[in-house]
Amino acid sequence: MSMSMILPFVVGAGVLLVVMLGIFGLFKAFYVKVPQGTALIVNDLSATPKVRFTGGLIIPVLYKAELMQISLITLQVDRRGREGLICRDNMRADISVAFYLRVNETQQDVLRVAKAVGAERASDKAAVDELFNAKFSEALKTVGKKFEFTELFEKRQEFRDEIIKIIGNDLNGYVLEDVAIDYLEQTKKSELDPNNIMDSEGIKKITQITATQNVVTNELEQNEKLAITKKNVEAREATLALERQQAEAEARQQREIETIRAREEAETARVREEQRLVAEQARLESDEKIQIREQNVHREVEVAEQNRQRAVAIEEERVVRARELEKVTTDREVQLQAVERDKVVEVGKKDVANITRERIAIDKTVAIEEERIMEVRVVSEAEREKQARVLAAEAAAQEALVHKVKEAEAAETAARHRAVERTTLAQAELEAATREAEAKRVLADGVKAEQAAPGLADVQVREAEAQAIEKQGVAEARVIEAKAAARLVEGTNDARVLAERMAAEAEGTAKQGQANAASVEAVGSAEANVTVKKLTAEAEGLTRKFEAIDSLSVNARSHEEFRMSLETHLQQALASISAGKDVAKENAEVIASALRNANIDLVGGDGGLFEAFSKSLSLGKAVEGLAGKSPIVQDLMSRYLGVTAVEPAPAKLPGHGAGERVAPAIPDAGA
Repeated sequence: MSMSMILPFVVGAGVLLVVMLGIFGLFKAFYVKVPQGTALIVNDLSATPKVRFTGGLIIPVLYKAELMQISLITLQVDRRGREGLICRDNMRADISVAFYLRVNETQQDVLRVAKAVGAERASDKAAVDELFNAKFSEALKTVGKKFEFTELFEKRQEFRDEIIKIIGNDLNGYVLEDVAIDYLEQTKKSELDPNNIMDSEGIKKITQITATQNVVTNELEQNEKLAITKKNVEAREATLALERQQAEAEARQQREIETIRAREEAETARVREEQRLVAEQARLESDEKIQIREQNVHREVEVAEQNRQRAVAIEEERVVRARELEKVTTDREVQLQAVERDKVVEVGKKDVANITRERIAIDKTVAIEEERIMEVRVVSEAEREKQARVLAAEAAAQEALVHKVKEAEAAETAARHRAVERTTLAQAELEAATREAEAKRVLADGVKAEQAAPGLADVQVREAEAQAIEKQGVAEARVIEAKAAARLVEGTNDARVLAERMAAEAEGTAKQGQANAASVEAVGSAEANVTVKKLTAEAEGLTRKFEAIDSLSVNARSHEEFRMSLETHLQQALASISAGKDVAKENAEVIASALRNANIDLVGGDGGLFEAFSKSLSLGKAVEGLAGKSPIVQDLMSRYLGVTAVEPAPAKLPGHGAGERVAPAIPDAGA
């Protein structure tokens, strides 16, 4: 596309843009904005002007624009003095009323006001006042004549409403917004015209009201004066009485003051003398203390001088001593350095000896461990063989013993059951025979009782009782014999079972003994082999040990001998301690067994306990000796107590000979 084709479009767009900008500029230049409270009246080419309250387009030459203020206007109507407002009661009042007007915000009212007073004078107070003053004054007079003077104060709202009602809404385009009564007072009497009928009526009413009020006021004032005078008299009387009381009180107070003053003066004189005495004593004490202080100061000065001389001498001696000590310290450090040098040399030698001893100890430890390993292997092998043989022998013996015991127990149980069966059968037969005999006896007794005479009844009864007792005894004897026979059979069976069981036990014991002997023999052989091997190993170890000791140096050998000596002493000490422990344990057991059932009463404190124990021990010994030596006491004890007295023998500790320590027998302290 060529430039010649684009150029017309560009030119057209530019012209259009310029035209639009021109139109916008003209619109901005000719458009008039109106502020609030202002109306714009535009006289255009039409017959009726246009009213705008926000703004409008004004074309120069063709249009004419006028601005009118439509905001609120205040008109003041003031009537005072002879021009005051006449009320219904012909009283004249000074009044000032404010009327608040504004142009009604409609096109017709704005044009109406513009035609009446002009757009520029619409907000001019003078022009508006000239326009409405007569109307507002007439309305004020008309409404004021409807109210009395006092009602103007009491019915102010009604008075205001009546004014607005009389004025109405026809104000040539204006609107009455509100009415305010700023000032309302009665017109002064001097400003009224006596020749005016209405003012004369007002003057008369004012005079009448004021005269009445003056009379009332005078009466009130006189009453006030009378009350004041009366009150003053009463107050004076009360004042005189109070003054009299005050004089009496002052006289009494003066007398008391004089008395107190005299007493206080005497007390003051006494205190003054005491204080003078105290002051004199204080002065004397002060002089004494001053003199003592002066003497102390002299003494302190002399003491300080002596201390200074002593301190100087001490410092001199300290300097000399420090010098001597420094010399001694220097010599000592030199000697210590020499000793440290020798010590280092000896430590080096000692380290060499320690290294040698450690090497020998390591070799010895290796040899000991090797011998110990060989010993453990041999002992373990022997122990395994021993355990195997012992377990096999014990198993065989236990098996044979169990067989024998079970057979004996079975035979014993069978014999016991047979004996019980026989005993039960014999008991049943005995009871049956006894009951049959008893039945026959009862039947015979009944027959005899029927046939016998009454005189023999008692004898027969006694004979029957004797026979019954005899038969009962015979039956009991038979029962006892049967029980004895059963017991004999049972004892025989028990003896047979016991014999068989003992035979089985003896046989089992013999077999177990043989097995034990075989196992003991095997164990002994194994232990002998182990002992031989152990002794051989110990001999070889000792041989190697002695060879190692022979190869040691003199210091190492002495060290080894010292160690062996320590081990020997340690074993001896441990053996001695173990033996002492066993002896102490046995002695404790003997004393515990003796004191276990003893009833000992502890009486007294630390010393009383031992004394009571000694006394009870002596008493027990005496009783025991009496029971052992006296035949009469022994006979009485065996007859009544069933106790055979035996002379006590000294108790020996188990495991000790006759020459060892014997624990005394402790009797029962409660016997």
